[in-house]
Amino acid sequence: MEIIKSYFSKKQESSSLALFRLGFGFLMTYSIIRFWFKGWIKTMYIDPSFHFTFYGFEWVKPIEEYTYILFLICGISAFFVGIGYKYYLSIITFFLSFTYIELMDKTTYLNHYYFVSILSFLMIFLPANSSYSMDSYLSKKSFKYTPRWCVDSIKLLLFIVYFYAGLAKINKDWLLEAQPLKIWLTTGSYDLPLIGSNIMQQEWFHYFMSWGGMFYDLLIPFILLYHRTRIFGFILVVFFHIFTVILFPIGMFPYIMIISSLIFFTSKTHKKILDFILKPFSKTLGSLKQINTVNIRREKIALTVVTIFFIIQFIFPFRYAFYPGELFWNEQGYRFSWRVMLMEKRGYTTFKIVDIEKGNSFYVMNDEFLTEFQERQMSFQPDFILEYAHHLGDHYKELGYNNIEVYADSYVALNGRMSKRFVDPKVDLLKEKRGFNNKKWILPLNEEINKL
Repeated sequence: MEIIKSYFSKKQESSSLALFRLGFGFLMTYSIIRFWFKGWIKTMYIDPSFHFTFYGFEWVKPIEEYTYILFLICGISAFFVGIGYKYYLSIITFFLSFTYIELMDKTTYLNHYYFVSILSFLMIFLPANSSYSMDSYLSKKSFKYTPRWCVDSIKLLLFIVYFYAGLAKINKDWLLEAQPLKIWLTTGSYDLPLIGSNIMQQEWFHYFMSWGGMFYDLLIPFILLYHRTRIFGFILVVFFHIFTVILFPIGMFPYIMIISSLIFFTSKTHKKILDFILKPFSKTLGSLKQINTVNIRREKIALTVVTIFFIIQFIFPFRYAFYPGELFWNEQGYRFSWRVMLMEKRGYTTFKIVDIEKGNSFYVMNDEFLTEFQERQMSFQPDFILEYAHHLGDHYKELGYNNIEVYADSYVALNGRMSKRFVDPKVDLLKEKRGFNNKKWILPLNEEINKL
């Protein structure tokens, strides 16, 4: 208890949280602007007539043209987080609006969306506006120190993301078959100068990237934590993620991880960066009243919430262990577990509607209900297939088909394997309930891939 009390009494210069807030806020602002100008709000949320939902959040839906207002609120709140204006109201608004956007359609799920959502939740309990912020300017005071646990909590979350991503790569396909990197590198990198048509087509390079990626994820948190290897570690972070950007179109995730990794440097380094960036405002910042340490309101409650938050983050990725079968095949417990780019999965799924009363049947044209992107994602993900089957059932019941059954004919190829039947074609999916129960109607892969 004395050790714990001693740790929670330690302080750290507020410049660390200030720089992190600045980087996070402006990066998220750019991300929202980028999403808007690429036209994705319309194509992802407004155009589709049907949206795949997360179980328990079926009520979260796009709000037609007002979805633009939701993105506007999210973007403005991210900007206010960056400048530290009305910080707590802004970060809460950003968390709620961004998470709502993430939940509107499961088709758009990405690991870095989830990371941004939980990171913004964590930031609600951190006094990131203590200095170098509009709040400081308006209140005419700046706090020199913040509790050390606030900075360490961000480091711990990054540690979980990296280390768990490394653990997930310890599997048969990634290490022994260099899959799915072998597929991606041989088919999508020919146009890269010098190395695209030569080195990246070599099998040794595929294994080098696979094993290198595993060791990178497992070791980079420790390299960044140790002061003597920190600069080398950050260079690795920049190189790794920029190289990833060149090879794979995975959006903002690499940039988020690069900026976030700065948190591992010392407060002095953070202060130097801030003083350089905010040099035009140096006189204003210097005129603020300096107060020693910020007092976090209801700190015990904040610590309790943050502790529960991290317990969940440590345990939740392992929930797949409660399900039988191969994780990469049935995907039960796959999401929200930092399994980044581990699968190349392609599927082809058609649906048959059987009219019991009339004794006939017909097949569904998926493109009448789904966009091309939605159909592609649905074709190999079990919970998508089940939700879509129920949607079809509801649709045709509204058209007067009172007693129907819905069957799926589905074939899926995983990480270079031959296509294999995925769903039991004899199971009426309308009788299967959505939820967290084991989906027995998924046919087994009969092969073990995942080890951890």
